Amino acid sequence: MLLAIDAGNTNTVFAVYDGDEQRGLWRAATDTRRTADEHFVWLAQLMALENVSKNDISAAIISTVVPASLFNLTRLCQRYFDTEALVVGDPNVDLGITVELENPAEVGADRLVNAVAAKSAYGGPLILIDFGTATTFDLIDKDGNYQGGIIAPGANLSMEALHMAAAKLPLVAVRQPAEVVGRNTVQAMQSGIFWGYVGLIEGLVSRIRSEVGDPELRAIATGGLAPLFNGATDAIFDVDRDLTLRGLLEIYERNAK
Repeated sequence: MLLAIDAGNTNTVFAVYDGDEQRGLWRAATDTRRTADEHFVWLAQLMALENVSKNDISAAIISTVVPASLFNLTRLCQRYFDTEALVVGDPNVDLGITVELENPAEVGADRLVNAVAAKSAYGGPLILIDFGTATTFDLIDKDGNYQGGIIAPGANLSMEALHMAAAKLPLVAVRQPAEVVGRNTVQAMQSGIFWGYVGLIEGLVSRIRSEVGDPELRAIATGGLAPLFNGATDAIFDVDRDLTLRGLLEIYERNAK
Protein backbone atom coordinates (compact mmCIF):
# COMPACT_ATOMS: atom_id res chain seq x y z
CA MET A 1 0.00 0.00 0.00
CA LEU A 2 1.02 3.60 -0.60
CA LEU A 3 1.18 6.29 2.07
CA ALA A 4 0.61 9.70 0.44
CA ILE A 5 1.39 12.80 2.51
CA ASP A 6 0.39 16.34 1.51
CA ALA A 7 1.80 18.90 3.95
CA GLY A 8 0.26 22.34 3.55
CA ASN A 9 0.77 25.51 5.54
CA THR A 10 -2.32 24.85 7.67
CA ASN A 11 -3.04 21.11 7.52
CA THR A 12 -1.16 17.93 6.66
CA VAL A 13 -3.16 15.19 4.95
CA PHE A 14 -2.23 11.51 5.21
CA ALA A 15 -3.88 9.02 2.84
CA VAL A 16 -3.40 5.29 2.29
CA TYR A 17 -4.02 3.73 -1.13
CA ASP A 18 -4.33 0.09 -2.06
CA GLY A 19 -3.85 0.41 -5.80
CA ASP A 20 -6.34 3.10 -6.83
CA GLU A 21 -8.59 2.46 -3.82
CA GLN A 22 -8.32 4.93 -0.96
CA ARG A 23 -8.27 2.99 2.32
CA GLY A 24 -7.98 5.93 4.70
CA LEU A 25 -7.75 9.72 4.85
CA TRP A 26 -6.74 11.77 7.90
CA ARG A 27 -5.85 15.40 8.60
CA ALA A 28 -3.67 17.00 11.25
CA ALA A 29 -2.64 20.58 11.89
CA THR A 30 0.75 21.24 10.34
CA ASP A 31 3.32 21.60 13.10
CA THR A 32 7.01 21.50 12.19
CA ARG A 33 7.87 20.62 15.80
CA ARG A 34 5.95 17.32 15.61
CA THR A 35 8.49 14.51 15.52
CA ALA A 36 8.36 11.32 13.48
CA ASP A 37 7.47 9.44 16.67
CA GLU A 38 4.55 11.75 17.40
CA HIS A 39 3.31 11.48 13.83
CA PHE A 40 3.35 7.69 14.07
CA VAL A 41 1.57 7.41 17.43
CA TRP A 42 -1.29 9.50 16.04
CA LEU A 43 -1.35 7.92 12.59
CA ALA A 44 -1.08 4.29 13.72
CA GLN A 45 -4.23 4.57 15.83
CA LEU A 46 -6.24 6.00 12.94
CA MET A 47 -4.89 3.40 10.52
CA ALA A 48 -5.93 0.64 12.91
CA LEU A 49 -9.52 1.90 12.82
CA GLU A 50 -9.48 1.20 9.07
CA ASN A 51 -7.78 -2.20 9.53
CA VAL A 52 -4.54 -0.95 8.00
CA SER A 53 -1.28 -2.09 9.62
CA LYS A 54 2.06 -0.32 9.39
CA ASN A 55 3.36 -3.50 7.75
CA ASP A 56 0.87 -2.99 4.90
CA ILE A 57 2.70 0.18 3.81
CA SER A 58 5.31 -0.56 1.16
CA ALA A 59 5.86 2.88 -0.40
CA ALA A 60 5.39 6.57 0.36
CA ILE A 61 5.29 9.91 -1.42
CA ILE A 62 5.45 13.38 0.10
CA SER A 63 4.45 16.82 -1.17
CA THR A 64 5.15 19.74 1.15
CA VAL A 65 5.18 23.53 0.94
CA VAL A 66 6.68 23.67 4.45
CA PRO A 67 10.37 22.76 4.10
CA ALA A 68 10.86 22.49 7.87
CA SER A 69 8.34 19.63 8.01
CA LEU A 70 10.15 17.45 5.48
CA PHE A 71 12.77 15.92 7.78
CA ASN A 72 10.27 14.51 10.28
CA LEU A 73 7.93 13.26 7.55
CA THR A 74 10.71 11.43 5.69
CA ARG A 75 11.95 10.08 9.01
CA LEU A 76 8.44 8.79 9.74
CA CYS A 77 8.51 6.82 6.49
CA GLN A 78 12.01 5.47 7.08
CA ARG A 79 11.68 4.45 10.72
CA TYR A 80 8.12 3.19 10.97
CA PHE A 81 7.25 2.12 7.42
CA ASP A 82 10.70 1.00 6.30
CA THR A 83 10.51 2.94 3.03
CA GLU A 84 12.29 5.86 1.37
CA ALA A 85 9.61 8.34 0.37
CA LEU A 86 9.51 9.96 -3.04
CA VAL A 87 9.55 13.73 -2.52
CA VAL A 88 7.85 15.94 -5.09
CA GLY A 89 10.39 18.50 -6.24
CA ASP A 90 13.43 16.21 -6.01
CA PRO A 91 15.32 16.13 -9.33
CA ASN A 92 14.88 12.37 -9.70
CA VAL A 93 11.06 12.53 -9.45
CA ASP A 94 9.40 12.64 -12.87
CA LEU A 95 6.15 14.63 -12.90
CA GLY A 96 5.31 14.05 -16.54
CA ILE A 97 4.78 17.77 -17.16
CA THR A 98 6.99 20.71 -18.04
CA VAL A 99 7.20 23.81 -15.83
CA GLU A 100 7.49 26.80 -18.17
CA LEU A 101 8.98 29.26 -15.67
CA GLU A 102 12.30 31.07 -15.31
CA ASN A 103 12.95 29.17 -12.08
CA PRO A 104 10.79 26.01 -11.85
CA ALA A 105 12.01 25.35 -8.29
CA GLU A 106 9.99 28.36 -7.09
CA VAL A 107 6.66 26.65 -7.75
CA GLY A 108 5.02 25.07 -4.69
CA ALA A 109 4.91 21.27 -4.80
CA ASP A 110 1.14 21.26 -4.24
CA ARG A 111 0.57 23.39 -7.37
CA LEU A 112 2.62 20.99 -9.49
CA VAL A 113 0.80 17.96 -8.07
CA ASN A 114 -2.54 19.61 -8.87
CA ALA A 115 -1.36 20.23 -12.43
CA VAL A 116 -0.44 16.56 -12.86
CA ALA A 117 -3.86 15.41 -11.64
CA ALA A 118 -5.72 18.00 -13.71
CA LYS A 119 -3.90 17.00 -16.89
CA SER A 120 -5.00 13.41 -16.39
CA ALA A 121 -8.59 14.16 -15.34
CA TYR A 122 -9.52 17.16 -17.47
CA GLY A 123 -6.91 17.63 -20.16
CA GLY A 124 -6.14 21.25 -20.97
CA PRO A 125 -6.03 24.14 -21.13
CA LEU A 126 -7.29 24.91 -17.63
CA ILE A 127 -7.19 27.36 -14.76
CA LEU A 128 -6.69 25.65 -11.39
CA ILE A 129 -7.92 27.57 -8.34
CA ASP A 130 -6.71 26.22 -4.99
CA PHE A 131 -8.44 27.64 -1.89
CA GLY A 132 -5.83 27.02 0.78
CA THR A 133 -3.89 29.25 3.18
CA ALA A 134 -3.22 31.20 0.01
CA THR A 135 -5.64 31.29 -2.92
CA THR A 136 -3.71 30.37 -6.04
CA PHE A 137 -4.64 30.51 -9.71
CA ASP A 138 -2.53 28.35 -12.04
CA LEU A 139 -2.58 28.17 -15.83
CA ILE A 140 -2.21 24.76 -17.48
CA ASP A 141 -1.75 24.65 -21.26
CA LYS A 142 -3.37 22.25 -23.73
CA ASP A 143 -0.60 19.68 -23.12
CA GLY A 144 -0.96 19.86 -19.34
CA ASN A 145 2.22 21.85 -18.80
CA TYR A 146 2.46 24.47 -16.06
CA GLN A 147 2.57 28.01 -17.48
CA GLY A 148 2.51 30.18 -14.36
CA GLY A 149 0.02 31.56 -11.90
CA ILE A 150 -1.23 34.05 -9.36
CA ILE A 151 -0.96 34.03 -5.56
CA ALA A 152 -3.45 35.90 -3.35
CA PRO A 153 -4.11 35.74 0.41
CA GLY A 154 -6.54 32.98 1.39
CA ALA A 155 -10.04 33.83 2.61
CA ASN A 156 -9.38 32.61 6.17
CA LEU A 157 -6.06 34.45 6.25
CA SER A 158 -7.80 37.67 5.20
CA MET A 159 -10.41 37.26 7.91
CA GLU A 160 -7.67 36.72 10.51
CA ALA A 161 -5.84 39.82 9.27
CA LEU A 162 -8.98 41.94 9.75
CA HIS A 163 -9.35 40.64 13.30
CA MET A 164 -5.69 41.21 14.18
CA ALA A 165 -5.36 44.66 12.64
CA ALA A 166 -8.67 46.20 13.79
CA ALA A 167 -9.26 46.28 17.53
CA LYS A 168 -13.06 46.09 17.38
CA LEU A 169 -13.45 43.44 14.69
CA PRO A 170 -14.04 39.88 15.96
CA LEU A 171 -12.68 36.67 14.44
CA VAL A 172 -15.56 35.03 12.56
CA ALA A 173 -15.95 32.09 10.20
CA VAL A 174 -15.93 32.62 6.45
CA ARG A 175 -19.40 31.85 5.10
CA GLN A 176 -21.90 33.12 2.55
CA PRO A 177 -24.14 35.74 4.18
CA ALA A 178 -27.85 35.90 3.45
CA GLU A 179 -27.51 39.44 2.09
CA VAL A 180 -24.71 41.42 0.49
CA VAL A 181 -25.23 44.42 2.80
CA GLY A 182 -24.52 43.33 6.37
CA ARG A 183 -26.89 44.37 9.15
CA ASN A 184 -24.26 43.91 11.86
CA THR A 185 -20.47 43.69 12.14
CA VAL A 186 -20.25 39.91 11.68
CA GLN A 187 -22.45 39.95 8.57
CA ALA A 188 -20.54 42.90 7.16
CA MET A 189 -17.20 41.08 7.60
CA GLN A 190 -18.54 37.86 6.12
CA SER A 191 -19.97 39.71 3.14
CA GLY A 192 -16.74 41.59 2.55
CA ILE A 193 -14.65 38.42 2.54
CA PHE A 194 -17.09 36.12 0.72
CA TRP A 195 -18.33 38.47 -2.00
CA GLY A 196 -14.93 40.11 -2.19
CA TYR A 197 -13.42 36.73 -3.05
CA VAL A 198 -16.16 36.02 -5.57
CA GLY A 199 -15.17 39.29 -7.23
CA LEU A 200 -11.51 38.25 -7.05
CA ILE A 201 -12.28 34.88 -8.67
CA GLU A 202 -14.40 36.35 -11.45
CA GLY A 203 -11.98 39.19 -12.13
CA LEU A 204 -8.84 37.06 -12.31
CA VAL A 205 -10.45 34.26 -14.31
CA SER A 206 -11.73 36.86 -16.79
CA ARG A 207 -8.31 38.51 -17.07
CA ILE A 208 -6.53 35.16 -17.58
CA ARG A 209 -9.02 34.20 -20.29
CA SER A 210 -8.48 37.56 -21.98
CA GLU A 211 -4.68 37.30 -21.77
CA VAL A 212 -4.54 33.81 -23.32
CA GLY A 213 -7.30 34.59 -25.83
CA ASP A 214 -9.65 31.80 -24.73
CA PRO A 215 -13.02 33.05 -23.40
CA GLU A 216 -14.16 29.46 -22.73
CA LEU A 217 -11.14 28.47 -20.60
CA ARG A 218 -12.44 26.26 -17.78
CA ALA A 219 -11.59 26.86 -14.12
CA ILE A 220 -11.36 23.88 -11.74
CA ALA A 221 -11.41 24.60 -8.00
CA THR A 222 -9.89 22.56 -5.20
CA GLY A 223 -8.90 23.08 -1.56
CA GLY A 224 -10.82 23.24 1.70
CA LEU A 225 -12.96 26.29 0.90
CA ALA A 226 -13.69 25.38 -2.73
CA PRO A 227 -17.21 24.03 -1.99
CA LEU A 228 -18.09 27.31 -0.25
CA PHE A 229 -17.63 29.29 -3.46
CA ASN A 230 -19.09 26.64 -5.77
CA GLY A 231 -22.43 27.86 -7.10
CA ALA A 232 -21.75 31.45 -6.10
CA THR A 233 -20.12 32.21 -9.44
CA ASP A 234 -20.23 30.86 -12.98
CA ALA A 235 -16.46 31.37 -13.22
CA ILE A 236 -15.91 27.96 -11.55
CA PHE A 237 -16.60 25.05 -13.89
CA ASP A 238 -16.17 22.25 -11.32
CA VAL A 239 -14.91 21.49 -7.80
CA ASP A 240 -12.48 18.62 -7.26
CA ARG A 241 -11.44 18.28 -3.61
CA ASP A 242 -9.31 15.14 -4.19
CA LEU A 243 -7.15 16.68 -6.92
CA THR A 244 -3.92 16.84 -4.90
CA LEU A 245 -4.10 13.30 -3.54
CA ARG A 246 -4.88 11.88 -6.99
CA GLY A 247 -1.89 13.78 -8.31
CA LEU A 248 0.36 12.21 -5.67
CA LEU A 249 -0.95 8.76 -6.57
CA GLU A 250 -0.31 9.37 -10.27
CA ILE A 251 3.22 10.69 -9.66
CA TYR A 252 4.04 7.64 -7.54
CA GLU A 253 2.73 5.24 -10.19
CA ARG A 254 4.71 7.04 -12.92
CA ASN A 255 7.95 6.79 -10.96
CA ALA A 256 7.35 3.27 -9.66
CA LYS A 257 7.34 2.02 -13.24
